[in-house]
Amino acid sequence: MISFRAASVAVPPALPGDPDPVLLRPATLELAERRIAVVGCNGSGKSTLLRLINGLVRPTSGAVSVDGLDSVRDVRRLRRHVGFLFTDPLSQLVMPVVVEDVELSLKATIRDRHARRAAALAALAAVGLEHLAERSVYDLSGGERQLVALASVLAAGQRVLVADEPTTLLDLRNNALLQRTLFGTLGGQVDQVVYATHDLDFAARADRLLVVDNGTVVYDGAAPAGVQAYRELALGNAGAGSGPR
Repeated sequence: MISFRAASVAVPPALPGDPDPVLLRPATLELAERRIAVVGCNGSGKSTLLRLINGLVRPTSGAVSVDGLDSVRDVRRLRRHVGFLFTDPLSQLVMPVVVEDVELSLKATIRDRHARRAAALAALAAVGLEHLAERSVYDLSGGERQLVALASVLAAGQRVLVADEPTTLLDLRNNALLQRTLFGTLGGQVDQVVYATHDLDFAARADRLLVVDNGTVVYDGAAPAGVQAYRELALGNAGAGSGPR
């Protein structure tokens, strides 16, 4: 269960005396569904909402917790429970060789080198990439890199996955591969996936959908109806400026 209790985020103003810019207005949510999509225009606040879930952003007011772990008080334990997948996989792939990057995420939990290598290979096999274990991450396609990043995030056993626009940089084939992994083979590995996306077909596959606009959750409910609500909102505001992110 992911809980938002009147959680909001504001940042210091650019000039003294100005009001604090609000990135996310108070949101109260209880998210229990397995696949939850978040959509919104660029700058709407959806990335801020996602980053609250694993403590990358701290709430200015209110609170966020995941399975009872508070995102501020219990942030270290929370990050062992909640994995985060960024839009650009190269921003989180640290080691030059695929298997070494997955091993790095296991270093704190598996001290034995041989056991760690075996666990890393198993994590790669879970996303169908064991054959790329010895390849350089720089020789992979965008989709393969994203799946390696996913394997690295999940190798330590996180039960909740947060993904911020994970298909944005992917072509059609790799987009389909990542979606197939998130909705298929991860079924036995994670309890929940929360993902932001501009791909409305991808969003429509979720069990629940949130629409964020100008820092406010303006829709919370069934995915197909939410996609339609977002289409009307986005097209109706096509010429308007966007809010903060």
